[in-house]
Amino acid sequence: MTARTLLLIRHGESTANVAAAAAEAAGAEVIAVDARDPDVTLSPLGELQASALGARLRGALPADAVLYSSPYRRAIQTARFALGEEVPLRLDERLRDRELGILDRLTAIGVERRLPLEAERRRWTGKFYYRPPGGEAWTDVALRIRSFLRDAMADSGPDGVVVVFAHDAVVSLFLYVLLRMTEAQLAEHLLTHPVANASVTELRNDGGDGGGGWSLRTFADDAHLAAAGLPSTEHPGEARTDA
Repeated sequence: MTARTLLLIRHGESTANVAAAAAEAAGAEVIAVDARDPDVTLSPLGELQASALGARLRGALPADAVLYSSPYRRAIQTARFALGEEVPLRLDERLRDRELGILDRLTAIGVERRLPLEAERRRWTGKFYYRPPGGEAWTDVALRIRSFLRDAMADSGPDGVVVVFAHDAVVSLFLYVLLRMTEAQLAEHLLTHPVANASVTELRNDGGDGGGGWSLRTFADDAHLAAAGLPSTEHPGEARTDA
């Protein structure tokens, strides 16, 4: 069965999101994170956001919806706070956040001061193709997503609903792949369309089994947070040198 609906969910606010915002505001070079990226957890607000997300998802998802998650802890926590421990969740490493290599834990000013040659190389290469030593370019993440889609889109129930819990760069690159964006279109999209924490982005495959094109129905909708009296947070990846 070919997937007809794809729900892309960014994790709730994380402790690293909070630390990155504080470091940028203070003009610090290094982000004070005490865990490696796969082990970063949700902040207290992020846990509340994920629970509010659950109020939206429960009852809206068909029983045969297939649920995938990045193996990173903040994504798994978001799924569990939203839907409970008993719901089957398939972990797929292809949905992990973009790896930053030697830029990890550095703010934008930290990269400029500590790795000026890398900062210059990134400006010359451009955000889309720049690959930091030990890390990934956005194109590398796009390749992961193309691989995931080949496996996951044909593995849905009769209702054809697939749900993905992941990260802001991953959500944006799903759109790049499925909506067949160019590099320039993605760059414009990233400037004007931040992916809010615990938000829902919905795409529909109107062609169904016929292989028709995907269309965007909802982007980064987090109205469920306002309904729960919670603030919306964006924490764009650019604060961590475009993670």
